[in-house]
Amino acid sequence: MHYSYRTSGTCASKIDFEINDGVISDVVFTNGCNGNLKAIGKLVDGWTADDIAEKLMGNTCGFK
Repeated sequence: MHYSYRTSGTCASKIDFEINDGVISDVVFTNGCNGNLKAIGKLVDGWTADDIAEKLMGNTCGFK
């Protein structure tokens, strides 16, 4: 199933992705740092949402 998430307080304004059987794929960020966000999308491809949340919990961006 396709999802679009409008962000707030981040450089990326939107995140589009697919979730099938609990697994994330096809992650695409709109705006933000193109290279870094493409890399993140590739790194999390095939992970579950819980695994991604656990791994990234506590990461900050500047003062955000």
